[in-house]
Amino acid sequence: MSAHQLDRRRFLRDSAAGAAALTAAGAAALTAGGLVAGPPAAAAPATAPAATRTAPSGPVTFRWWGTSGWRIDIGERTVLVDPYLSRYDTGLFRGAFDPATPLTVRSSVVDSLVDRATTVLVTHTHWDHFNDVPYIAGRTGARVFGTLTAYHLGIAYGLPAGQLSPVSGGEVLEFGDHSVEVVAALHSRNASWSMAFPGVRLGPSAKPATIADLPEGNTLAYQLRVDGGPSVFFMGASDFAARNLTGLAPDVAMVALPATGSTADYVPRLMAALEHPTVVVPVHWDNFETPLTNPPVVAPSDRKRLDELVTAVRKASPRSRVLVPEYGTAYRF
Repeated sequence: MSAHQLDRRRFLRDSAAGAAALTAAGAAALTAGGLVAGPPAAAAPATAPAATRTAPSGPVTFRWWGTSGWRIDIGERTVLVDPYLSRYDTGLFRGAFDPATPLTVRSSVVDSLVDRATTVLVTHTHWDHFNDVPYIAGRTGARVFGTLTAYHLGIAYGLPAGQLSPVSGGEVLEFGDHSVEVVAALHSRNASWSMAFPGVRLGPSAKPATIADLPEGNTLAYQLRVDGGPSVFFMGASDFAARNLTGLAPDVAMVALPATGSTADYVPRLMAALEHPTVVVPVHWDNFETPLTNPPVVAPSDRKRLDELVTAVRKASPRSRVLVPEYGTAYRF
């Protein structure tokens, strides 16, 4: 870790605001149908990144969109992480899960939130992460980064190959006012040490029709570094290879809620591997089959696991601040 990074993290930790320099810049407007985005902007073309580093041209804000979804506005650029906004019923939260549930895009909901996008980062290709990505990419021209499975699924949806960038972990991607480091990660395990819809797509495939047609496809994490601003780590599932996190030391970590206790020492190992981030933000704890209205709906079992996660973070990393987010609130780290 560089001396600059150490100095910046020490400043953040020891600021007069307390354990972290974090402010909520205000909540997005809410309607019965969901959140209302800011004023429309022209779709950003999927062009090559700038060759030189430049400071952001405007404020940098982070908005949680439920599950592990985020909208990050960096001046005139907008980065999306796992933007799942359609949030339809599969029976998962009613104890009647149906793998044959048809894939659905609620375009009116997506359009009300996604007025622009430059880049989409996909952690893995389960429906609650990938469902809306082809539609968003097709409408905005955003470049999609994800696994080889995400690439082949994008082709199956009709996206041009030139708009899809397959990555596998280790890549450090330059965008001028920010960079993105791709991290090879792992998917969560259920109580039987398995997962729903495992598998990959290593070649052309038919267009998916049901949620079971979207496999996990291997899992990635991402670290976004804003020039002159914070470094922020994004997880889409609650497992990781500690060796892959060496040296990341993010200021902020978006940490996925563990579905079960099948991953040993999840929080202590993760906090140590990330070198105890200044701010820890739990994600993937809400009922993602309900509309994006605050307060988020939480299943009783997930509420218990969320409380346990917060307690575990405070024990393993007492100098970290835990922020439990609300939908659409513009956070500045």
